[in-house]
Amino acid sequence: MKLHEIRDNEGANRKKKRVARGPGSGKGKTAGRGIKGQKSRSGVALNGYEGGQMPLYRRLPKRGFTAPNAKSFAVVNLGQIQSFIDAGKIDASAELTEDALVASGLVRRKLDGIRLLGKGELTSAVTIAVTGASKSAVEAVEKAGGKVSLPVAAESAAE
Repeated sequence: MKLHEIRDNEGANRKKKRVARGPGSGKGKTAGRGIKGQKSRSGVALNGYEGGQMPLYRRLPKRGFTAPNAKSFAVVNLGQIQSFIDAGKIDASAELTEDALVASGLVRRKLDGIRLLGKGELTSAVTIAVTGASKSAVEAVEKAGGKVSLPVAAESAAE
């Protein structure tokens, strides 16, 4: 192969369709838009318009409710913490705070706090300070010889 032999693949490059450029082009005069009517004019946006019929998005029932003050927690599983301890990314002897979890890369951002869930196996004895934790997670940490400390408001709400 030589430099002057290089070509695009067959059909890779198509010529632009030039509309409204005279009768010889086959797309002259009305430029393929037909005759008269709303769609033949410029500046038409008909997305979701069904010719006066009630549009689909208004025919379907509205369901559910989104609480404006709902909290969004970053979720951490016990198995993830154990794998980070095994990899040496987290020091198990120090207290695991939310900032330490973010710094280690286990959690991207704290959002409204970090919630500890009980999925996976924890073998290291660690002290964890997070915003929230499931009962199974607290039991698993205490069974491994560790401790979970939650804010005072969260502890009273859990009981």
